[in-house]
Amino acid sequence: MAFIADVLSRVKPSATIAVTQKARDLKAKGREVISLSVGEPDFDTPDNIKEAAIRAIKKGETKYPPVLGIPPLREAIAAKFKRENGLDYKPTDTIVGTGGKQILYNAFLTTMNKGDEVIIPRPTGSAIPRWC
Repeated sequence: MAFIADVLSRVKPSATIAVTQKARDLKAKGREVISLSVGEPDFDTPDNIKEAAIRAIKKGETKYPPVLGIPPLREAIAAKFKRENGLDYKPTDTIVGTGGKQILYNAFLTTMNKGDEVIIPRPTGSAIPRWC
């Protein structure tokens, strides 16, 4: 009996991680690179955000949040859309996710059925591995 499940034989390396590592390698060699892979900013987290995170931890806000996101964050998102984009959304019209991949997965999961045709454009160029 194998210790590792058979399903692991179907797991393939992450294209996102491969592109990210390629960008890191090129940067280490002195190349100027703009990486559009993992969605991390190319700057340090601003101090006000770090301080807010520390305050939240000290207040004990360390448990799983509601699935749709904490209400104050959803309210802030709706306020941002109104203030900066002139869009009138209610907090109940928003949800918060852990990142782009999760959001896209959820959107596809809830809108597509087996047999639906999906067209996914792929940019051309040497920065994108052929197996993406």
